[in-house]
Amino acid sequence: MAPPDNAAPVAVATWTAARPDVLGDGWMARTLTLRDDAVTARTGVPPVATLVHREPATARRAVLYLHGFVDYFFHPHVADALIAAGYDLFGLDLRDYGRSIRPGRDPNDCADLSLFTEEIDAAVRTLRPRYERVVLLGHSTGGLVAALWADARGGQGLVDAVVLNSPWLDLRGSWFDRQVLTRVLDVVGAVAPRFVASHLAEHYGYALHVDTGGEWVYDLAWKPAAGFPVRAGFVRSVRRGHARVAHGLGIDVPVLVATSDANGPDKSWHDALLTTDSVLDVHQMAALAPRLGPDVTLVTVPGGAHDLALSPRPARERYLAEVVAFLSDRLGVGG
Repeated sequence: MAPPDNAAPVAVATWTAARPDVLGDGWMARTLTLRDDAVTARTGVPPVATLVHREPATARRAVLYLHGFVDYFFHPHVADALIAAGYDLFGLDLRDYGRSIRPGRDPNDCADLSLFTEEIDAAVRTLRPRYERVVLLGHSTGGLVAALWADARGGQGLVDAVVLNSPWLDLRGSWFDRQVLTRVLDVVGAVAPRFVASHLAEHYGYALHVDTGGEWVYDLAWKPAAGFPVRAGFVRSVRRGHARVAHGLGIDVPVLVATSDANGPDKSWHDALLTTDSVLDVHQMAALAPRLGPDVTLVTVPGGAHDLALSPRPARERYLAEVVAFLSDRLGVGG
């Protein structure tokens, strides 16, 4: 994920003063206004990113969390596990996601994943002077973005490890979807990036949210069960990222790839929605994990959901324990 021309890194970004976050319980949020992008040219509305953390932040090590598609940071229980292991957790809501959604800009739409380089650079370069170790943790689409960013920023000493929770490394689907439709959308995405290519199935979202029988409380305006439109420009950029992964990346720090142990149907309701990955293909992740870099560890979590951190117990405890164990082994004991 080479950075775009208008997203050259800066030493330390200027975030707004901290304000109480929607998560409550000591969580604070800061906003960064980003450089104008193509959406600004069309709408006049600049993009922003939002960095959230819980006070007090007193550890010597930090984890920066990147969410997935139709997603944002609402995982204080992950912060609890990492704080106990000696890591402060910072959640980054990327432009047009979650806290960073702005009127006039399409939610969750980005026709060029490399644009996210700007806010990831800003967050990492803000954390780096304050912490002895910095870890990048990405889920699903955020896992793909994290992998591409870490590859592009190799050799700069910005992060010390990368953790990928069910990363989107390839397209789940038929031969037609993966070959023919990919080629079609590569052309359409270049000339009509806002063309709606598809919509997500809503079953996984319903299974997660407390109002429809799930365990988790989150803002349905930011993470609706029916999702947001999947636009051609976004698919084009994702598939180009997949092609880079398939060709081979060179992430130069230890990488953990964590997946569920089984796939579930992705287009229908079933009883194992939260005990299998019913969004992506775990076999693709396992096959592509070695291509991320020279030091990759793969772990499977029995009974894990697509977002392993939102799995039912005991799978989510197993996932969090695997993350902590990996970091302890590769980076030493925190504190």
